[in-house]
Amino acid sequence: MAAESGALPGVPTAEQARTELAELKVAPHGSMRGYSRAKFPHWAQQGEKCDTRETVLERDGTGVQRDEECRAVSGQWVSVYDDKTFTNASGLDIDHMVPLANAWRSGASEWTQEKRKAFANDLTHSQLLAVSAASNRSKGDQGPDEWQPPSKTYWCTYARAWVSVKATYELSVTDAEKNTLTEMLGTCPS
Repeated sequence: MAAESGALPGVPTAEQARTELAELKVAPHGSMRGYSRAKFPHWAQQGEKCDTRETVLERDGTGVQRDEECRAVSGQWVSVYDDKTFTNASGLDIDHMVPLANAWRSGASEWTQEKRKAFANDLTHSQLLAVSAASNRSKGDQGPDEWQPPSKTYWCTYARAWVSVKATYELSVTDAEKNTLTEMLGTCPS
């Protein structure tokens, strides 16, 4: 059964996110030395011929039908970043809420390959989300101080999810990142 579009697993309340944000280590970005996406093996097999990408597409869509290779061949998805609706999965990317390069600069450079693989394929926390390819590519590896979803109605959830991932994986935030996340959490209903 698919979740409501844009409903991420493990997203804390705004109050919990504010508490987690206050507890995160604040530090400047670390070096990109040694970074490679290959150091975060992603789209791991999840069983029944399905990889992480296909699993997220099914979770985030409605009426998703798969072929014998587990590829989503039909369904409907709403990209919560920009409020665009899709009926073809080829228009979607799976966004790493905290981009792999951002995680690297925030502490993941010290992790084992196995932990980086778990991070890149995390279906338990709010790390993966099906969004429009255009919005994902405009985001790139930027933090919330550099990029926010064009749809401001998603800012509260975005900030809560970002903080949750950083807290779960004990990643640091920059001053600018923390300030922007605080502003974005301010958009949450009281």
